[in-house]
Amino acid sequence: MSGTNAASGAAPCRFAHYFVICGIDTETGLEPDELAALYQWLEADRQGRDPDTAATGENFEQSPLKRTFKSKVLAHYPENVEWNPFDQDAVNMLCMPKGLSFRTQADSREPQFHSFLITREDGSRTYGFVHTFYEEVTSPQICSAMQTLYQMHQAENPSSATPSSSSSSSSSMDSLASSLDEADSPSSSSCRSAACGGYDASRDTLYVSKALCLITPMPFMHACRRFLSQVHRAVTASLPPPLPLESYVHNILYEVPLPPPGRSLKFHGVYEPIVCQRPGPGELPLADFPLGQTFPLLGVENLVQLFNCTLLEMQILLYSQDYQRLMTVAEGITTLLFPFQWQHVYVPILPASLLHFLDAPVPYLMGLQSKEGTDRSKLELPQEANLCFVDIDNHCIELPEDFPQFPNKPELIQELSEVLLRYGISPVGGAPPTSVPTSTTTLGSVSVSTRHPGLKSQQALRELEDDGRNGNLGGEQLAVLELLQGNATLERLQALAKRTGVRVEALRGVGGEGEAQGGRTAVDEEELRNAKLNVQLREVFASRFTMMFADYEAFVIQSAPDLESWLTNREQMHNFDKASFLSDQPEPYLPFLSHFIETQMFATFIDNKIMSQWEEKEPLLRVFDGRIDKARLYNVRAPSLRSSNYQRCTILKESAQAIEQRLLKIDHTAIHPHLLDMKIGQGKYEQGFFPKLQSDVLSVGPTNNKWSNRTATAQRRKDRHRQQTEHLTLDNDLKEKYMQEARSLGKNLRQPKLSDLSPAVIAQTNWKFVEGLLKECRMKTKRMLVEKMGREAVELGHGEANITGLEENTLIASLCDLLERIWSHGLQVKQGKSALWSHLLHYQAREETLEQQQAESPVSNGPERRKSESSLGMPSLRESVIQDMRHIQSMGEIKTDVGRARAWIRLSLEKKLLSQHLKRLLSRQALTKKLYKRYAFLRCEEEKEQFLFHLLSLNTVDYFCFTSVFTTIMIPYRAVIIPIKKLSNAMTTSNPWVCVSGELGDSGVRQITKNVLEMTFDSAFRPHTHIDAMFKCQNLGKLTTVQLGHDNSGLLAKWLVDCVMVRNEITGHTYKFPCGRWLGKGVDDGSLERVLIGELTSPNADEDCGRGCRTPDMQHSPGQTRRASITSMGGRGYKPTSAQIQEAIGEAVNSICKHFHKPEKERGSLTILLCGEVGLVGALELFFHNGFKSARLFQKTVFVWDFVEKAVAYMESADQMGDMQETAEPLGLTCVSLCHYVSAINSSPRNIGKDGKFQLLVCLGARDRLLIQWLPLLVECPVIQRMYEESALLRDRTTVNDLIAVLQTLHDFPITLEASLVKGIDL
Repeated sequence: MSGTNAASGAAPCRFAHYFVICGIDTETGLEPDELAALYQWLEADRQGRDPDTAATGENFEQSPLKRTFKSKVLAHYPENVEWNPFDQDAVNMLCMPKGLSFRTQADSREPQFHSFLITREDGSRTYGFVHTFYEEVTSPQICSAMQTLYQMHQAENPSSATPSSSSSSSSSMDSLASSLDEADSPSSSSCRSAACGGYDASRDTLYVSKALCLITPMPFMHACRRFLSQVHRAVTASLPPPLPLESYVHNILYEVPLPPPGRSLKFHGVYEPIVCQRPGPGELPLADFPLGQTFPLLGVENLVQLFNCTLLEMQILLYSQDYQRLMTVAEGITTLLFPFQWQHVYVPILPASLLHFLDAPVPYLMGLQSKEGTDRSKLELPQEANLCFVDIDNHCIELPEDFPQFPNKPELIQELSEVLLRYGISPVGGAPPTSVPTSTTTLGSVSVSTRHPGLKSQQALRELEDDGRNGNLGGEQLAVLELLQGNATLERLQALAKRTGVRVEALRGVGGEGEAQGGRTAVDEEELRNAKLNVQLREVFASRFTMMFADYEAFVIQSAPDLESWLTNREQMHNFDKASFLSDQPEPYLPFLSHFIETQMFATFIDNKIMSQWEEKEPLLRVFDGRIDKARLYNVRAPSLRSSNYQRCTILKESAQAIEQRLLKIDHTAIHPHLLDMKIGQGKYEQGFFPKLQSDVLSVGPTNNKWSNRTATAQRRKDRHRQQTEHLTLDNDLKEKYMQEARSLGKNLRQPKLSDLSPAVIAQTNWKFVEGLLKECRMKTKRMLVEKMGREAVELGHGEANITGLEENTLIASLCDLLERIWSHGLQVKQGKSALWSHLLHYQAREETLEQQQAESPVSNGPERRKSESSLGMPSLRESVIQDMRHIQSMGEIKTDVGRARAWIRLSLEKKLLSQHLKRLLSRQALTKKLYKRYAFLRCEEEKEQFLFHLLSLNTVDYFCFTSVFTTIMIPYRAVIIPIKKLSNAMTTSNPWVCVSGELGDSGVRQITKNVLEMTFDSAFRPHTHIDAMFKCQNLGKLTTVQLGHDNSGLLAKWLVDCVMVRNEITGHTYKFPCGRWLGKGVDDGSLERVLIGELTSPNADEDCGRGCRTPDMQHSPGQTRRASITSMGGRGYKPTSAQIQEAIGEAVNSICKHFHKPEKERGSLTILLCGEVGLVGALELFFHNGFKSARLFQKTVFVWDFVEKAVAYMESADQMGDMQETAEPLGLTCVSLCHYVSAINSSPRNIGKDGKFQLLVCLGARDRLLIQWLPLLVECPVIQRMYEESALLRDRTTVNDLIAVLQTLHDFPITLEASLVKGIDL
């Protein structure tokens, strides 16, 4: 995918950079593989054994034919290329990941093909293509060494002569790596004779593996595969090739250019021409790995899920016996990411020596070779909480828990399935292809010169019939089967050719590859078909992103004046308006998009977009932007871009035609291979042996080559241009440094260094992981704080203001993932899928043992803490790591350890105890040492302290991440009713009841047992009496109202209540519902029940300051002063000015408008905005109380409701007398509605008192948009003159008209009232 990057810049346009030969060094002889020894050292260290004793000595338990021996790079041409230095260790390790393997004439020796890639530090890639074959060992020293090793093996294991035991191994590498894969051996050991299991130099012929490799800047997989197979064919053919092999190698290294963009190129192998093509500037970048093989291996549905996991940057482990399958799936999945690029560790083939990289606590995409017969359950992986495990050979994947699905997934699967079916490929994983290809590219690589062709053919047939053992890819199986069935015929044709003197190469050309239409071979047709299928499948994915991100540019924030200042401040910059982008997307897309826009690949994409202001556009971005512009031309910003309707890809046909035209009409033909100026007599041809090539002719290219001159000129021009612009732009090294820092969160380890694998280097690698984790923790906590603090954060210069619940949930899920990765770094022994929960269980077991011991002895040390006694009589809440774990363990809804760990993190975060809990957990150092290796993050003291400090900063804001996610669980609540003792009875003879309501529902009426009096003492030892009740109900969410009442029975029925406190006993959130009013007949307004509006209380001041800070309540702006409510006792003597009253009404209405402008899921409680302390009802009460003649001498208090009732009585009597007939019709209807509503409220069975009735009238009037119609009626009513002073606001026409205009704005919104407010009202 990134081949485009690798080829750009300074790299000249050569098709191949190196030709490499790896194999056995006959001079040094047989050497045990150091990498296997290193792996044993690592494995011993992982299992807690002494690593130094584990890796010493030979492993004589395994047959030497199954052991790993050291391979070497025997030769590479040229010696070095300036822009792509040759990394000998890496190339050797990736060419022969298993080291050397030996075979005898009794074993299968089919050539194998695989590819690999090396990612350089700047992210560019170099590709390697490897053809491995077996060559007869002619060195007597090697043969006698093998004989000796076999005899020693027999002496150590006398029973190993039996065939069954020769295939078993007790090596600890069985579970993760194989020293020598048995996938290529015959289908069962029983088919061999006992003698075949061993080696006898006098009787057996020994063969050893050798690899030919091409290293190229771009992934021309098919062309390289064909070239290498033809070179190998030239070695095994009975006649020498037409030219010395040096001519062909020299030709591909120096005389074959990269095809220019949008063009095709033909060059010549040993026997047949080879064609390759490169996409044009507006097309998807080159991807030559056949998706037609990737999709059948996994099935469309699994592949879309894997694609989704890759986009969300999870850890992805591919698992297969076949290296080429690993590479095909890895490259296939990354090519589908266009226009994004994988930014983290990417190792499609992970050598056995690098298995410690599976411990990497960062996102990765790696491929692990499985040993045949290894059970997946025995594969111990360091972390699985966020792992997507892809078992390629068994066509199945294991997905992480709880991640969002890709938008329009069913429609996408349907479209992909239709494309595959058009090419005869089943969309179901593991299904055989529905149409058999006419031929395959493996044909050229099949060796036909064997000693026993008949036996060989039968053996190969048996192998292929046993699907578990073949190394071929799904789509090729039947074709290879047919080919091998014809082996004997090919052998006879070859013999006939020798006798008649016909050139065998020509015969092979005709018979081997088979002519198709227009002189093209069947292989050419197959390649064309693969290329067309590839591009069509990729276009389907690309069109999804074009639709999803059609408007992304509108949300990119261009804030820096120049590149240098942008790079310098990259970390502080806010580059993309995420909140606005999400609010613009269709609802079904939000779960996925909110996660995706937090990924590193999206951040890098936006970085590239911003940098394109100052420098050349990154190639993928250029193509993507071009497509969006094109879509706009057709769409003219049609509404369809916003909708979630699935739109199919419209350019499938033309994309396939572009490739077909290039492959059918060749644009360029490279220079033919030709004789070189070579020494005569060297490199003599010997059938079956790869000759030693003459290095002097291969170390330099031609000087008179047209295209190389053209390249040099272009290069000089580029150099001049660079020198001219150097003083204008940043120094390149400095820029690269900034870019690396700007983008690295684990990306600094995109490719492990393969050269030096000493334990010291591994320790250094782990140290980089520790630093990366700490940096990621700092970034994540900062992001969570900035998003949550909202407007205050913006004022402090931190970017966007609002955070949606969806975004918050995404950030918290991302924090859970980070904690899992930290806890799984450097684990000694893995237990369960969640490393964090496993640690917590160890801690719990240890603490519970200590608790039992302390229960027996009177001395105690307090590991747990209790919330300090509240002066309001709420009993203290027990708080400890164990207590919170028990809450989670009692939740039957959570079935897995990963789920429990995430729930525990959410609960601790909501309680503002996450940092404290984790500190407590890690304070048990003996436990941490037992569970973690010395290099683990959790054992790096300084980093651990910084990490806990970053988490502590999250205590400054309020999260409801537990309450809002686990909405169906049962939660115990404690309600405490606190009376005002000085003025009333501390107890009541009546039967009190409460009903608690929250955003998710209500508790129902809960009767409280009479006189459940509790006495508590505050910090000054003053006694407090209160009524305490516990009840359990389904999660109510954030609490909004409490209905409190009693039945007025007994002598002491009147009751003056100060407030009601309600606490969630799991999260510890405590809500205060102020009352300050009487409940009882004949006192106050005669109410027997009140609806109280609550708010979350701050923790006490004497608690640690980290917990004392909190986000301003959602309904109050941070700087707003609280107003005394008219409903409170103290409020009766409070006389606000008319300006204050009007301001209060304006703010109350404004808050309601803001409420409705938020996304529906983010709105919070409307009840608080209507009836809360600074709500609409309170503001209107102030308005109605202004100038109201309430206190009368020697008479009981008059309430606003009395005025309303008198006004309604007047209207009703006037109506009966006929006075109302003269009024306009609408006014008459309004009159009727007001009378009807007041009558309904008065006839309600509830005893809510006069102030409660007025509150209800205002709420119903606001809901039904009648308030502004009722106000003029009340103003016009003569009753107003008796009950209001001349200066009252209600008697000022201008003020009333202003009030009506303000209330008019509420008509735009659908106000709905909580059930607790309107219960019992029949309209």
